[in-house]
Parts: sequence; structure tokens; C-alpha cells
Amino acid sequence: MAHSLPLANGVLVVTAAVLFYVAVTDLKHYRIRNELILVLIGLFLLHTLFSGRWLNAAWSLGLAAFVLVFLVYFYVRHWMGGGDVKILTVAFLWTGVECALPFAILLLVFAFLHTIAARLGWAQSQQANDASRARIAFAPSVAAALICVFMLGCLRPPG
Repeated sequence: MAHSLPLANGVLVVTAAVLFYVAVTDLKHYRIRNELILVLIGLFLLHTLFSGRWLNAAWSLGLAAFVLVFLVYFYVRHWMGGGDVKILTVAFLWTGVECALPFAILLLVFAFLHTIAARLGWAQSQQANDASRARIAFAPSVAAALICVFMLGCLRPPG
């Protein structure tokens, strides 16, 4: 199939809308549905098809697999929720190796801002099992960072 910049960009717009919905859902319910993760994976495949980024897809899949294995440790230790592991894995699938660093930096910035907002009472937080800690929804930070990566043009088609 020939590359189609309008279709590839359309997929990015739909993906941004899905990410926004995932972020709002996580903020309200502290839950990320598996169906939404599957939709994001499907949109990645469509974007890869329309943008001609198939050569990079193997590297993206490898990075996502590495991130998943790495994050399972934090999940097992109860330092991270399952939804956070899923959304981060899919986010790194989207960014691939070439956009992982800008994504990670943006994620750090957004997570820091969200944490500060929660501490100041401007954003909702939830008491963790350990009474001395609070939890915040992580999907809003992931969604914001990934949408910014889209806007930076990091995933633009080759050529």
C-alpha cells in the first residue's frame, strides 16, 4: 500500500482522542480497560501501514516488549498498577526507539506537574493501601506526553 500522509495523520487524531478518553477514565475510576489498549494497538498498526513505518515496527515491538518485562517487576512489587503497565507499554510501542527519549522527558514533566497538582489539592488523588502514600492516575501524564510526541512530528512518515 502506498503511504498516505492524510490517513496517517487522521489515525494520529483518532489516537489522541482515544488517549484523552483513557486519561479521563483513569482520572475518574483509576482503571484502564483492556479494550482501549487493544484499540490503541490497532491504531498503531493502522498508522504503521499508512505511514510506511514498517521497517521501524520490529524495533518498536522490541522496545515495547522490553518495557513490559521491565515494568512487570514494579507491578509485582505493587509499586505500579496493571493499567499503568499496559498504557506505558503501548505508549512505547507507539514512540519506538527513535521517539522514546522525547516521550520519556515529556512523561517526566507531566507526571511531576500532576504530582504537584495533587499535593496542592488541585488534582484528585486516592489513598494507597499504605496509609502514608497517595496514588494518582498515571494515564493522563502518559496521554499528554504521547500526544505531545505526535504534535512534535516525531512519528512523521519517512521520506
